[in-house]
Amino acid sequence: MKDKKINKPVILIAPMDWGLGHATRCIPIITNLLNLGCDVILAASGAGRVLLKNQFPALTCLETRGYNIRYSRKRSLLPWVLLAQLPGIISTIYRERRWLKQIVEQYAVSAVISDNRPGFFHRNLPSVYITHQLQVKAGSRFVEWAIRKAHYRFINRFNECWVPDYAGELNLAGKLSHPVVLPAVPVKYIGPQSRFSKQELEKKYAAAVILSGPEPQRTMLENLVLKEASLCNGKIVLVRGVINAPVLNSKDNPSLEVYDLMNSDELNRLILQSEIIISRCGYSTVMDLIRLDKKAVLVPTPGQTEQEYLAGYLSVKKIFCCINQAQFSLTGALKEASGFAYRLAEIPVQHNDSIKSWVEKFRPHQ
Repeated sequence: MKDKKINKPVILIAPMDWGLGHATRCIPIITNLLNLGCDVILAASGAGRVLLKNQFPALTCLETRGYNIRYSRKRSLLPWVLLAQLPGIISTIYRERRWLKQIVEQYAVSAVISDNRPGFFHRNLPSVYITHQLQVKAGSRFVEWAIRKAHYRFINRFNECWVPDYAGELNLAGKLSHPVVLPAVPVKYIGPQSRFSKQELEKKYAAAVILSGPEPQRTMLENLVLKEASLCNGKIVLVRGVINAPVLNSKDNPSLEVYDLMNSDELNRLILQSEIIISRCGYSTVMDLIRLDKKAVLVPTPGQTEQEYLAGYLSVKKIFCCINQAQFSLTGALKEASGFAYRLAEIPVQHNDSIKSWVEKFRPHQ
């Protein structure tokens, strides 16, 4: 067993592998914990693990088994496709619990932070569950009630639930983060979490297309972008959000730059150097864009009801222009964005006092 350092809590952080958003929103939390004098161990899988290893090369980054959730090409088949994966999801949750017990012993872990990984709680350690989606949108009140009940059953095994949003009416996720009924454990609104910082940079790109999320929908949107990239005025940059994927040849289109992944600093600069951002309507993306006060066109993943709700919510508030994938074209999206009445305002993103007070609760004292 690894010896604990005096006054050095060892925090294990494990983001879910559903897209990159869970990993990216953990970056400011990890940075905050390091600044508070904690030792941090990461546990992740897939592209999220690659991103975190690039961002924090000095930290131990353990490999976990991912959920590997896939979507259907047809929206009508999505509930059945997800239902068929349910046994595998449950199996992964219980496998996480067994794996966590070994890791806690091996690395002398002091506390656990899980971003939407229900199996990452420990009965004998402070365990925190991070989610912005307390209320799952499913299109049916009964189904939403049933899902929330099951979700809360897992959340209530943790000691606390952290919600990366504001507690009051000025919030970013609407009913997703502010349901009528809350979990039984303490719920803390820690404020939106973004890894980015705003600075003035010269514009280099007409648009940056930043993709992530489950297949096959990620590839389908990528193909829609590639179909019209050569028709756009100005330079387009595409960040695919993939690892170990077939190389995408962009030599035939000199106005298109393509990258598989970028670390946070690179992506921060890229967004600031772009006139408009085109991306999925993931909540972590929303937090990042608001932090940078950046205009964007958001395309919700078809059938992902959380993103579809967010798109409607943000469109009504005139925060972002949102387009369904079925109606999406790159040239059309850029034209619509040019006439959209954006109501953006810079919002201070990090609220770190609650995390600091949490660390102080179990920091060992001499």
